Amino acid sequence: MSTWLVVGLGNPGPTYAFTRHNVGFMVVDELAARARSSFTSPRGMRGEVAETRLAASGLGGVGADAQRVVLLKPRTFMNDSGIAVAKVCAFFKIAPDHVIAVHDELDLDFGQLRLKSGGGDNGHNGLKSLRAHLGTGDYPRVRYGIGRPPGRQDPAAYVLAPIPTSLREDYEVETSRVADAVETLMLSGLADAQNRFNS
Repeated sequence: MSTWLVVGLGNPGPTYAFTRHNVGFMVVDELAARARSSFTSPRGMRGEVAETRLAASGLGGVGADAQRVVLLKPRTFMNDSGIAVAKVCAFFKIAPDHVIAVHDELDLDFGQLRLKSGGGDNGHNGLKSLRAHLGTGDYPRVRYGIGRPPGRQDPAAYVLAPIPTSLREDYEVETSRVADAVETLMLSGLADAQNRFNS
């Protein structure tokens, strides 16, 4: 049975921990918490890695139907995310169609979620790096809507600024929903996940 890789796109370090650009990390952290799995930093992987299994009973489940799942938070910066992804794929023998990239999406309002496979990179440097290092853009993406910045705020400043405390709880709820969508994608396929979660 094929192994899945769920990569959260983001920037390492406490400075970026609660920024909109790091919602991918937040989702992967939520999946690891559900699996009661801890991250380690294996030599040469350029990322923090957690391993678990996914069965019908959920993450951390066991049984004949359990699929192996690798969770990844690259320790490179966003623009070089593909380096860590390529290394983990090579080590665990994961094909691109089993790489799920979870990332922030300016073109979707907060609370909107869209799952798709392939397509353009829409100016997202993390996705550009994955395409460069995987040699293809044909992998599932989970687009976590963060909305456009208000007024004339620079998009780069907006995505890298800390999420306001007043919105933290809303982001926690949305992060849990996005994690549900990732689990559904792995368990029952992209079409079913799209039907249930695309908005």
